[in-house]
Amino acid sequence: MSNKNGCLYEFDPFVLDTVQHLLLRNSTPVPLTPKTYDTLLFLLENHGRLLSKVELMQAVWPDSFVDESNLTQQISMIRRALGESAGDDRYIVTVTGRGYRFAASVTHVTPVTPEEVLNDAVEPIPTPVQSIAAPPTSRILKPTLAVLVAAIFVLGASIYNKQNSKLRPPEKPRTLAILPFQSLREDPKNDFLGFSLADAVITKLGYVHSLIIRPSSAISVYKHQVIDIPKVAAELHVDTLLTGNFIRDGDDLRITSQLIDVKTQNILWRGAFDLKYEKLLTLQDSVALQIIKGLELSLSPLESEKLKPDRPIDPRAYEYYLRGVDLYANNDFPLAVQMLRKSTELEPGYAPAWAGLGRAHSANASFEFGGRDGYQNAQVAFEKALSLQPTEMEAQIYMANLLTDMGKVERAVPLLRQALQINPNHAEVHWELGYAYRFAGMLKESAAECEMARQLDPGVKFNSSALNSHLYLGDYDTFLNSLPRNTDAALIIFYRGFGEYHKKNWDRAAKEFNLAYELRPTLLQARVGKALSEVMAKRNGKALEMLHDMESKIEDRGVRDAEASYKIAQAYAVAGDKKSALRVLRQSIENGFFSYPYFVTDPLMDTLRGEPEYLRLMTLAQQRHDTFKKLLF
Repeated sequence: MSNKNGCLYEFDPFVLDTVQHLLLRNSTPVPLTPKTYDTLLFLLENHGRLLSKVELMQAVWPDSFVDESNLTQQISMIRRALGESAGDDRYIVTVTGRGYRFAASVTHVTPVTPEEVLNDAVEPIPTPVQSIAAPPTSRILKPTLAVLVAAIFVLGASIYNKQNSKLRPPEKPRTLAILPFQSLREDPKNDFLGFSLADAVITKLGYVHSLIIRPSSAISVYKHQVIDIPKVAAELHVDTLLTGNFIRDGDDLRITSQLIDVKTQNILWRGAFDLKYEKLLTLQDSVALQIIKGLELSLSPLESEKLKPDRPIDPRAYEYYLRGVDLYANNDFPLAVQMLRKSTELEPGYAPAWAGLGRAHSANASFEFGGRDGYQNAQVAFEKALSLQPTEMEAQIYMANLLTDMGKVERAVPLLRQALQINPNHAEVHWELGYAYRFAGMLKESAAECEMARQLDPGVKFNSSALNSHLYLGDYDTFLNSLPRNTDAALIIFYRGFGEYHKKNWDRAAKEFNLAYELRPTLLQARVGKALSEVMAKRNGKALEMLHDMESKIEDRGVRDAEASYKIAQAYAVAGDKKSALRVLRQSIENGFFSYPYFVTDPLMDTLRGEPEYLRLMTLAQQRHDTFKKLLF
């Protein structure tokens, strides 16, 4: 579909470069999947003209038969990439029942060669037949605006290519991992600094479009490890690493670090910081600034504003915050809550501490049966963080996750779309949007967002979440292949067993279920897996006992993960307790998991299909699913 000679399509702040297959917004790359790029290109090539759905599908998927929903998904992804919200027809106008039209004004620029410019700019030497009055060697310049623009374009391109300009936008953003700082002495009292200081810098740089930075969850495994730079870079799929050491002596702290280009092995920046412990907050600002300088990144005004130094806060509050961050990474959610609560008590105006507190409360409620109080406390903390700093990225991401878990996915999606407008290259935001979409039954859209997240960061949520949409779509092999192979994460091991269970590989499924339960018996999903394992062993009574115990704890403590509750309903159905399965299914739908397209094809629910209550519940799920699509797509 692309123009072989290459051209640019300019509209508002966007440029589509068909040579590099790249969409830029104010010179910042906007990630697109290949099919999304092809769809946008065809719309731009035919801007102002109504394109039928059939015509679009034939252009984007030539010689292939695809369902119309694939086109709908691509149009939706284009709108999100362009920042177009529901009902906003700045770019793409939907003509109901007919097709789509790209409505914005588009400028088409075709680069030309220097020879073409000269040929257009200079008239040929006139022959006696053409003109006997002109001197035989004269050349008449045609000073048209188009020619002058073309000449400037070629001259600028020539200089641009020769001088390796620093202003040239990269073909793709830099990928960076900030590894935990290593202590130079055995010092258990200060070990928390290594990971939490790296996390602080990661959070600080989360607003930079031209930098795809690996999340803290990805780098936590490198605490207290000797770093093999090429190996770690390959594992994290990054081209740049920041490594460092620290040593504390009373009130004095010394930190050394270096920024490394992995491919060339060049050190882009190396520096040392000597500071008093009470000035620890300033470190994240200093390191972030040096990374920007070392990578020679150009920042937008908004990015520059976000990277300004934080205001000074109580040093004790900041230490409690760092300790809470480290405890959260170690999955000690209750103690993380205590530390972060102390931080907010000492410094109520520090938004990152409130965001961290909300995250710890939410994790404790979801994974450890922390209950309704945990969810309520998490929501209060996130709302406080956003009231202090409305664009606080961590608060936006995890508030949206909480809203999804609490059955308020209609509120979660706009929050995540807002975050993507701040940084469209933030892998975790794409992942959370995919998570929200699957609760609403937008399974193909969910898979697309999660795949986009994995394109930006192949390790995003790799050990803490699964690409369930493929499972729900019935693509079991793709689902299993998306899971990490070597891991001791109980959640992932459960999902590996769940995938094998759907494929009817009973022995493999039982092995994985039993292992997940052995590793983390308090995990709700691991308990569901253990119950399914009991059913496979013909011990249905034991399975039902476990399921009733889980349901009772969920009811008593107010756990609101509706997707996890749905798995309890599935296990009840498989174990033969239809009444309990329908009861929990209703709770799951009413609490916000209304993935109707999944429900009607789920093989684990086959025993319920003929039940009148099941049909009523499907109607309930379908109504909310359809309303969601109408409002947000």
